[in-house]
Amino acid sequence: MPEHVPGPSRAGSVVLDLGAGIGALILDAPAELDGREIEISPADSGPGSPRTHSLVRERRTSAGVGYAAVYPGLAEGAYTIWRDAGTPAGTVTIHGGGVTSCRWPAAPPCQPDPAPRRATGAGLRGGRRTRPASR
Repeated sequence: MPEHVPGPSRAGSVVLDLGAGIGALILDAPAELDGREIEISPADSGPGSPRTHSLVRERRTSAGVGYAAVYPGLAEGAYTIWRDAGTPAGTVTIHGGGVTSCRWPAAPPCQPDPAPRRATGAGLRGGRRTRPASR
């Protein structure tokens, strides 16, 4: 039986639980990755270690249409973003209580998004977009 693939999401349709030691990652991706699962793993683990994956989906907001994979509930720390089963695309650091945004690289390594989308309550800290945890 084929797995159900959700359609495009709309603004405000993703809920993130953020707090002390827990953050999230938004991986902005090109349209050609729509429907692809992208894996991440703690950076100190190797290619064969357990991974978390998320589906790249169309995201519709008032700013327009984009594509992204969202990784909620990540323990703070460094993560490897995997291009495929054995090739890292880059590394990103997750901070507790915030959302880190990264752009899928055309070529390694992954860099913080230089032109993040505008988001209510967003601030810029150390070259990455973060949103404070809801209280």
